[in-house]
Amino acid sequence: MIASKPTIDAATVKRRAKALGADLVGIASAATLNAFPPDPRWPQTPDRISPYCKSVIVLVQRIPAGAFRCKTNVPVQYIDMLVLRKMDKVAYALAEELEDAGHPSFVTAAQETDWNYKRASYGRLSTRHLGVEAGLGTLGLEVNILTPEFGPRVYLTGILTELELEADRPITEQVCIGESCSRCLHSCPADAVLHFGIDKRACATEAQEFGFSTILQFFERFIDASQTKKAEMAASREVFGFWQGLLRVVGSFGDCPRCLAVCPVGNDYHAHLADAQKAIPEKTPAKVALGKAYKESRARGDEIAGLNDWNSRWVGPEGYKGIVARQLQEFKKQQASRDERKIEPVLADEGRD
Repeated sequence: MIASKPTIDAATVKRRAKALGADLVGIASAATLNAFPPDPRWPQTPDRISPYCKSVIVLVQRIPAGAFRCKTNVPVQYIDMLVLRKMDKVAYALAEELEDAGHPSFVTAAQETDWNYKRASYGRLSTRHLGVEAGLGTLGLEVNILTPEFGPRVYLTGILTELELEADRPITEQVCIGESCSRCLHSCPADAVLHFGIDKRACATEAQEFGFSTILQFFERFIDASQTKKAEMAASREVFGFWQGLLRVVGSFGDCPRCLAVCPVGNDYHAHLADAQKAIPEKTPAKVALGKAYKESRARGDEIAGLNDWNSRWVGPEGYKGIVARQLQEFKKQQASRDERKIEPVLADEGRD
C-alpha cells in the first residue's frame, strides 16, 4: 500500500504499480502533454479532462507472446480482453491508493472514442503518446508504440493525478528499425501502413471488423431491408460478431494482430516469436518496393508527413541507431549464460562417477 504521508515520490509509485501487476510504468508531466498534443487540431490533453492534473502515470501491460504463435487471430482477441481487464484493475487499485493518501486521482479508459474530436478510434487521451512522453518507447512505422521490452505487443492506460511527480525522459533514439525492416508494412492485410503513419479507415476493416461504424452501417441496411432480408440479416455472422464484440471486445478494437506479431522489437519476440513469425505470407513484391521507396525517400531528406517537425518528437528525433541489434546481442548472451548454468550441474554429476 502507498502510505498516507506528505510526499510520495515517483520511485514509490512505480514500485507500487509493479507490485500490483503492471509490466512497465512511466510518468509524464501533464504540462508537457498539454503543450504537445498529438494533433493540435483535436487536442487530446489532460487539461481537457481536468484542470487540476499535474502528472499522468502510464501503465503498460504486455500481451503474452504465445497468443501470436496460433493459427488464427481468435486467441489474441480473447487475450486482449483479459489484458485490458487486468490493466484496468491494476490502474484502479493504484489510483485508489493515491487518493486514499490524499492525492485525487482517476483512471482514463484505455479504449474509447470521443466523437467530439473526430471519427474513428480517437480517445480523450492517446495512450501511445502518453507512453512515449513517459519514456516507455517510441512510435513505429505503423505508429504503434514500440517498447524495447515487448515491442508493440502491449496495452497502455493512464492515471491522471493531482500529485506532482518527477517525469521520465522520453527515449530519443528511434526504437523502430524503420524502413530497413518494414515487416509491419509487408504483413498488413489492408495495406494501411504509411510512412510513419496509418490509413485508419483501411486498418479498421481488419482491426475493427465489428466496430461501432460497422454496426451503424449494418443497421442502416437493416432498416431499409425487406422482411425476408431482415430475417436473414438477424441470423448472420455479423450479428454474432456484434454481440461478441460487445461482450468481449473481440473485433471491436485493434483485433488484427499482424503488425504486432511480426515486429522484431522486444525480448519476447527473440524468445518466442522469431521462428513462428519469420515468414510473412502477406508479403508481396509491391509491398517490398514500397518499403524500399520509403527508405530512399528518407535517405534523400524528402518531406515526410509522419516525420515532420511536430511529430518526429514521438518517433525518436535521433533516428535508429541499432537499439534492436544491441538488444538481440544481449539476449543471446543471456541465453548462452543460462545454457552454461544448466550444463554445469550435469558436468559436476558426471565427475562423481
